[in-house]
Order: sequence, then structure tokens, then C-alpha cells
Amino acid sequence: MTNLLEMLMILCFGLSWPISIRKSWVSRTAKGKSLFFEFFIWIGYIFGIIRKFMLFSHGGELDFLFHLGWFFYFFNMAAVSIDMVLYLRNSRLDRRRDK
Repeated sequence: MTNLLEMLMILCFGLSWPISIRKSWVSRTAKGKSLFFEFFIWIGYIFGIIRKFMLFSHGGELDFLFHLGWFFYFFNMAAVSIDMVLYLRNSRLDRRRDK
């Protein structure tokens, strides 16, 4: 049951990132976004992956949802990374517009 709840949490987060990426791409501004915030979310996913690795190495509950969780953690990390790169691009565009 705990793996199901974790998967639902990660799935909900994962559905949000493509929306954020699209907004970053289309708006072409970093205003209203925080690289600091996204960095800590990225670190949180690292901790989640470490937890999964620790469960795996200690013979924890290894059902289908456990294994599917790896995909969602890495997908979410990739999505946050893309959004962070877009933040950097948009910050540069904001600086150019401000000049």
C-alpha cells in the first residue's frame, strides 16, 4: 500500500512538470519562477531514489509499483532539469530585455 501511495504522489508531481516546462518555454521569462525552489525539488528526487535503492538493497517490498517508481523518479528529475535549463535561458532573455 505504501508503494501505491508513493507512486500516486510521484505521478501527480510528474503531471505538473510538463505544464511548468510549457509555461517556461512559451512565456520566455523567468519572472515568477525560482531556481532555488526547483533545485531543492531536484534534490528531493535524489533522496527518493536513494530511499528506493536502500529498500532494494535491504530486500524491501519489491512489487511492480516499486519498480515503476524508478521510472517516475527519473522522469521527474529530467523534467525538473529541463525546467531549470529553461529558467536559465529565460533569465538571460529577461536581462537582455531589461537592457
